Amino acid sequence: MGRMDFRTRRGPCGNRSIGRYPEGVTFPVVGMVGGGQLARMTHEAGIPLGIRFKLLSDTPQDSAAQVVGDVVVGDYRDLETLREFARGCDVITFDHEHVPTEHLRALEADGIPVRPGPDALLYAQDKGEMRAKLTSLGVPCPRHRIVSDAADVAAFAAEGDGFPVILKTVRGGYDGKGVWFVRSEEDLANTAEPFKAGVAVLAEEKVDFVRELAANVVRSPHGQAVAYPVVESQQVDGVCDTVIAPAPDLDETLAGEAQELALRVAKELGVVGHLAVELFETRDGRILVNELAMRPHNSGHWTQDGAITSQFANHVRAVLDLPLGDPRPRAPWTVMCNVLGGDFPDMYSAYLHCMARDPQLKIHMYGKDVKPGRKVGHVNTYGDDLDEVLDRARHAAGYLRGTITE
Repeated sequence: MGRMDFRTRRGPCGNRSIGRYPEGVTFPVVGMVGGGQLARMTHEAGIPLGIRFKLLSDTPQDSAAQVVGDVVVGDYRDLETLREFARGCDVITFDHEHVPTEHLRALEADGIPVRPGPDALLYAQDKGEMRAKLTSLGVPCPRHRIVSDAADVAAFAAEGDGFPVILKTVRGGYDGKGVWFVRSEEDLANTAEPFKAGVAVLAEEKVDFVRELAANVVRSPHGQAVAYPVVESQQVDGVCDTVIAPAPDLDETLAGEAQELALRVAKELGVVGHLAVELFETRDGRILVNELAMRPHNSGHWTQDGAITSQFANHVRAVLDLPLGDPRPRAPWTVMCNVLGGDFPDMYSAYLHCMARDPQLKIHMYGKDVKPGRKVGHVNTYGDDLDEVLDRARHAAGYLRGTITE
């Protein structure tokens, strides 16, 4: 069984256990599995509602474990740890998709509501299952196939327009990890890594796309659903760098199709909570589904300051089956830029410049050690002029990282 404990903090009365609630408090307890920044920001959204959070975290230093009062440190892959954690929780939800499906079924058998449930979450855990399910529903996807070795990849390429081909591990990849871009048959000969572990590998055609979009929706158990404006997501080295809400110059009909597609996917898969549908906008005016995420998502961070109700607040409402909040934007344009770690670890000293230069700037930091390329925070800006809003966000993110010095 994994190790479990409650954190303690030294206060004016000595050591005390965090997360002990007053007698008579009847607000529900949301159990969050995973201690990353998504859990941290979801907890923040629940505070004004009086919602109580219990966190299952890998370490006491994880992003959410620094701010949530009731923290259990343990291994989410251990069923007994999950069962012990779930005691006293009214519902279980997630910061990531990695909890074993059979463990989630066991929690449901114990009478614990799991949202999203294992039948839905499977399609965010396994890219092969996701592609098969979406294809059966008639949802547009890139051409794809599960492959077992290099020869199989070469055959897949030959069946279409040839190389390049994208290879993905069906489970566990994120932020460019577990993804290989194979440019040619010669390149393929040097790409043995995906097949070393003996895990399933998904081959996909390289889509000729104009840009990447994301459609974020939230669905509750009783079937209410809301859709946020479709956004443009700009990637650098496989990691989200900038999100623009709404996506500039996106045809209104195509935007509506993207929202309707995301809402249909949420309904057909039985998603409860937030669903991000990452999309390709192709050069011939179509949209294709790239990835699914069944939790708050980087492409929705702009909603913290740019929407009437944030993705985090609506996720909390959904998993508790409360009426969902208004997803409409507060300003014509909102831009989110990720703050990635670099060679300048003292980001706090940059606050003076950033806040003085832009009093409307919103900074969100995750409490993480600064490491090159690591997401340690993000900034949001909003306003009436897109060029100005973009400049403000990119300047702040660059100054915090240390790549801009004035």
